Amino acid sequence: MLSRKEMTALFQIGVQAAKPADAVHKALAELPDFAPTQVIAFGKAACAMAGAALETLPKPRHAMVVTNPENAAPLAGAEIFVAAHPVPDEQGLRAACTVMTMLEKADAGDSILALISGGGSALLPAPMPGLSLADKAEVSRLLLGAGLDITMMNAVRQHLSRLKGGGFLRMASPARVTALILSDVIGDDLRAIASGPTAAPILPRADVVALLRDAELWERLPTTARTILARPDPDADLPAARNILIGSNAKSLEAMAGARQDALRDPIPLVGDVNEAAQRVVAQLRNGPGLTLMGGETTVRLRGTGRGGRNQELALRVALALDGQAGWRFLSAGTDGRDGPTEAAGAIVDGGTCARIRAKGGDPVALLANNDSFAALEGAGDLLITGGTGTNVADLQILSVGK
Repeated sequence: MLSRKEMTALFQIGVQAAKPADAVHKALAELPDFAPTQVIAFGKAACAMAGAALETLPKPRHAMVVTNPENAAPLAGAEIFVAAHPVPDEQGLRAACTVMTMLEKADAGDSILALISGGGSALLPAPMPGLSLADKAEVSRLLLGAGLDITMMNAVRQHLSRLKGGGFLRMASPARVTALILSDVIGDDLRAIASGPTAAPILPRADVVALLRDAELWERLPTTARTILARPDPDADLPAARNILIGSNAKSLEAMAGARQDALRDPIPLVGDVNEAAQRVVAQLRNGPGLTLMGGETTVRLRGTGRGGRNQELALRVALALDGQAGWRFLSAGTDGRDGPTEAAGAIVDGGTCARIRAKGGDPVALLANNDSFAALEGAGDLLITGGTGTNVADLQILSVGK
């Protein structure tokens, strides 16, 4: 059975495989004579992506970066904006206004390089006319607590933003747009990554309304948001773009599997409801001793007032299901280094996790019911804290079974 140190090292191999600077350098090497006039980077990997681009390319007329506080760093030659994630804030709105001004001033002689990574949807809010930032933030809070996956959440966000769902492309036209995209979405649907600023919408507005009704969210949305979503879809065709995928969860899993020849990679992504995902992990123990690698992004329905994230909740559910059973260890963590609104990337649990929680005076069942996985796992000493990684390709899981 792998030790906690070995598990952490294997997880870091997956993170390193998604390092944005290397991916950007490789992609730009395949674009000879490319000389964009503007570079716009947004998302959790924006600083690293923009840094690599500015090292490689001729100096653009203007370069700007929008990222979250954990991944912000000074970058010569670029204007840096630090905005909130996952709920948008005024700094993100200011950054979005700057981006829109750049795009609206571009003409047919301009070439724009968009560097897109996960988190870009919240970090670059540009509410549709008539929708306030407060209302847009309230929509985000409702979506985050409803148990919807990232694709469905972004299907809603696209229609409430001037930049998402191809809005970036429409605003940049007639300038040429090239996008290098680091995927945090399982399956790598370009329409869903950062809500698809250079791709078509995921769903038409009528289908988004139906989705929200099914999720019992429609009547809870701000009136301004419902008014916008009830309008017809735009008629105009979307301008063309050169979209290039440069990194993904699958590439990280490949790197981890390459480092451990004894590992079995589960080909089915670990997605959907976190409780069902935990049951899938537990079922893997029936296969006997071995090392299993997984990747995905689960969803959590918030019913309590505690703190945590999908990785911590998944780990705690596995620990409860296997409470007291020896001979296994499980890691689940976000490649961005931040799981939900906490400083932890995730957790590493084993058969003694729940006993350690109880020894600290906690009740793991009650803490889970309150969505307080962070407090539970902090008590057990099982949190995995890496700090911001500068990348984001969803989540990675490692299950080790043996003596």
